Amino acid sequence: MASRLAAVCALVVFAFCPILGIEAGNSFSTTLSRALSALAGTFGAGLSVGWVAQKMLDENLKTGEERLKKQSEGAGDDR
Repeated sequence: MASRLAAVCALVVFAFCPILGIEAGNSFSTTLSRALSALAGTFGAGLSVGWVAQKMLDENLKTGEERLKKQSEGAGDDR
């Protein structure tokens, strides 16, 4: 999940950078170098955000499974 999130965010940023660079009147090399640096930076940030999100999901799923297990054990005692 982390790598997918990072890749999507980085590609979106990379797609917008050339458009904004051309509108600003920057040269091709300046626009491309800034787009590549934005791609790399966004990919790193996306990896860290995706890693945190994955850990949160794993923790919530584990807690939910434990809760369901306790409920199913408790339901068997009532009958």
